[in-house]
Amino acid sequence: MGKLAVLALRAVIAALLAGSLFVQAVLLPLIYFDARDGAGDVAPLPFVVLVFLGVVAAQVVLVCVWRLVTMARRGTVFSHAAFRFVDVITGAFASAAVLIWVVGVLLASLNQGAPEEDQVAPGVVLIVGGVGLAVFGVALVVLVLRTLLAQAVDRDVEASRMRAELDEVI
Repeated sequence: MGKLAVLALRAVIAALLAGSLFVQAVLLPLIYFDARDGAGDVAPLPFVVLVFLGVVAAQVVLVCVWRLVTMARRGTVFSHAAFRFVDVITGAFASAAVLIWVVGVLLASLNQGAPEEDQVAPGVVLIVGGVGLAVFGVALVVLVLRTLLAQAVDRDVEASRMRAELDEVI
């Protein structure tokens, strides 16, 4: 991986981490207090907590990608140590998908007994479910990439063993 690509990726990750911290520290409390003061029938706390946990899942992914980029830069990404980060990324995406589906369930539950003009459109709930499915699909893609990483690590170990045997012969 080139120095410029690593630098650009790290700048993007740092900006995303800073933005996510701003969302957690400033925007979510503002949204909570604004929703609490404005509408008495909607309980904003569950939604704020779910968004907070979703942002934490994104932060975990960003930190793990940072670590993997560091390993790639050092040439150590094809090792068993990388599996830990890839597994955490998979778990974070799967957790985010579950959080999104819970948001969909909460949105659907708002329709119970609410006047028609205050109900959430069924299409919105469907879209939220689809977004959750897409995020879960990303978790599955990362799982496939983990399998490719495992194959690359196995090939690297086998090549090192063959090199050592060749060195003994020579």
